[in-house]
Amino acid sequence: MSVRVALRLGRWQSVLGGVTCDALITDTPYSEKTQSGHNSALIQRIRPEYAAKPRSGRPDPKGVYQRRSISYAHWTPEDVQEFVTSWSPRTRGWFVAMTDHVLAPHWMTALEAQGRYVFSPLAYMATGSRVRLVGDGPAQWAVWIIVARPKTPEFVRWGALPGGYVLPKGEQRKPVITGGKVPWLMDQLVTDYSKPGDVVCDPCAGAGTTLRSARALGRHAIGAEQDAATHALALELLRAA
Repeated sequence: MSVRVALRLGRWQSVLGGVTCDALITDTPYSEKTQSGHNSALIQRIRPEYAAKPRSGRPDPKGVYQRRSISYAHWTPEDVQEFVTSWSPRTRGWFVAMTDHVLAPHWMTALEAQGRYVFSPLAYMATGSRVRLVGDGPAQWAVWIIVARPKTPEFVRWGALPGGYVLPKGEQRKPVITGGKVPWLMDQLVTDYSKPGDVVCDPCAGAGTTLRSARALGRHAIGAEQDAATHALALELLRAA
């Protein structure tokens, strides 16, 4: 089956107006608390045994590595409300959004207000990843996945789905927030929440991982990315794939 993929340059509000989809699967910006916690200390000293193979950034023999700052704007509850109000009516099936613990309740409330059945947040766990990243307390490993469906017989009969996602050993892991979405996770979400031939949409496409997974799994895909450099990278990766 031939599948179609489109990635538009610009804010989703401007370039995806009128677009509808069968499933929306996206990883939007996180809250101010999470993103500022990352940017507040871009250089962190780590235990010597990890210095030889840092998980991201530039290594230093003394056990220091430098991470990239987050340049895009964080999201607020108002951003979540705007997004859900716009996309829920245009999404015929499952609505899947990745977020942090601060915004998770706002996603749930907004989706319930749209008349969707909202499930308890699912955790995506990549042991050793750092969502909180810096500070004087535990680094959160979990990204929260908010899942909601229409209250129609077709989706009630969809079948049992995983209660969470744990990255298997040996799978490629990228730093949460700064390194893009993990291909393994996006393959799982596309498989679980859409069917071959469906249109999958990611309005915050980043480097296009969701779109690549959708195409590889026989789904049509459309998305938007507002940063020109990231958009160009996403197009390059889509062509290479």
